[in-house]
Amino acid sequence: MSPSRRTILAMGAALPAAAFLSRTAVAAGAPRPAGGITPAPVIPVSPGDTAERIVAKAAHVVPTPHQLAWQRNELTVFTHYGMNTFTDREWGSGCEDPAWFAPERVDVAQWMRAYRAAGAKLVMLTAKHHDGFVLYPTRYTRHSVAASAWKGDVLGAYVRAARAAGLKVGVYLSPADGAELPHAWHADWVTKIRAKQQAGEPLSIEEQATLEDGDRTPGGHGRYGNGSARTPRTLPTLVDGDDRARAVARGELPTFDITVNDYDAYYLNQVYELFTQYGPIDELWLDGANPWTDAGISQEYDFATFYEIIGKLSPKTVVFKAPCGIRWIGNEKGIARESEWSVLPVTGDGVGMQVPGGESGADLGSRERLTGNPDVTSLRWFPGEADVSLRPGWYHHPDQRPKTAAELVSLYEKSVGRNAVLLLNIPPAKDGRVDPADIAELTAFRNALDRTYGTNLLSGAHGRTAAALTGPGLTTGWSPAGGAATGALELTLPEAVAFDRVRLGEDITRGQRVEEFAVDVWEGSVWRQTAAATTIGYSRILVLSSPVTARRIRVRITAARATPRLAFLGLFRSAGPA
Repeated sequence: MSPSRRTILAMGAALPAAAFLSRTAVAAGAPRPAGGITPAPVIPVSPGDTAERIVAKAAHVVPTPHQLAWQRNELTVFTHYGMNTFTDREWGSGCEDPAWFAPERVDVAQWMRAYRAAGAKLVMLTAKHHDGFVLYPTRYTRHSVAASAWKGDVLGAYVRAARAAGLKVGVYLSPADGAELPHAWHADWVTKIRAKQQAGEPLSIEEQATLEDGDRTPGGHGRYGNGSARTPRTLPTLVDGDDRARAVARGELPTFDITVNDYDAYYLNQVYELFTQYGPIDELWLDGANPWTDAGISQEYDFATFYEIIGKLSPKTVVFKAPCGIRWIGNEKGIARESEWSVLPVTGDGVGMQVPGGESGADLGSRERLTGNPDVTSLRWFPGEADVSLRPGWYHHPDQRPKTAAELVSLYEKSVGRNAVLLLNIPPAKDGRVDPADIAELTAFRNALDRTYGTNLLSGAHGRTAAALTGPGLTTGWSPAGGAATGALELTLPEAVAFDRVRLGEDITRGQRVEEFAVDVWEGSVWRQTAAATTIGYSRILVLSSPVTARRIRVRITAARATPRLAFLGLFRSAGPA
């Protein structure tokens, strides 16, 4: 019987016997120290470490349980919905009238049906974008749904609908906030933008939105980049008539003593609202956008305090850019690198850590990156998330069309199939529903994935190992060469099969180790290489240019940082959209 798609795609789950991979590597539990190196999500690099020692350490960097669970989601849906939906913009000014947010309905149950149709396991709402309009009734600004004619709670409805649909929940809370720009500064900036326009100079997207609303003032209290001093404060900061006062006084809600400036206090109070009113939250996105720096105003976010408070409120939440969190893949195309490492060298420590060369570089984790920079202080499990929108814009615009199912399948194979999580934005329309055209493509996309990856053609294979790929006690035949481990796995099927997709996965609870591998087919008298690549990680999908028919298959690991532990191997034939 063929394994189900759920079994095929779940790393660390029970594997089909046909894959001829030992279950031991998956079920053995916590890895043991090797060569004096204890596996951990963060392993320090010492000044005296040789290149070989650093590579050995990299082979033993492993994800936290929360990073592992996050990786297994594979597909997360982003939801951009808010003031921009109603102004038909991609970027808001922060000066919009809250009354402009006037949905006839917000059919979050329909959103979840659409997201489940796409196969999502986690959904994430932009509770506040850069314009600063907040999609729940926060206590700390007038610029929210509470001041709109609708007066609902989009975030609350979203969270309840997601959980009812069996989906995990994430939130994006933008640190950038146009509604909080100081009013006097903003008025002066509008004058400068108008002069710039009259001179025929091009305007940025921020300037264009500001010019369109130039006769209006920002909707907040002027806390962003206002130069206020860091002073002791208590979190939460109770407001007049605060409904939480008794719970705080009785110790039923936690309090924190913090020293921050005006804007960071505002942001942290909203973070507190998110976790205490809408939790549990599985993923939190907060980037470092500072859109108005070139115009003369910026906000230095106190990320150290942000991450500290988030960790205390919700230690299981995977946080974007946090020290043991996740990272941006480096583009907004939904495409990971051909060699995508989850183990990265970093300089600095904690919130001051940096990936040498930045996170948009072509190479983040090769041996050269690990060993070529004397300033590297540690090696970290830092997996990538590949974000992309279903439509050209992040918000729904009636004149735009969604990507096709075939395009989405390709993105899946270039993100999930390259050791990343695909973060696919699916924006609801102005009528409060996901567009029928979007649902059609999303459904076709999921059907195509199920038709392609629903049956592992290795079902019924027999195998023998030239060198074992998994399991303790099965390492005979491995030959280290230049710090690498090499070996092969050979499989014989009951009959020849035609395939054009090969999917492999390492047991990443043991680390990411494979640096190069190849897939061969037996042509009667000789092995012929049909595909080759570098990294595997959680998942690697090799897309062949045309189908290959064979009965005997061989996987060769030609370079690895330590003994590889494969958790999955499958052959598939693409079916295309139904």
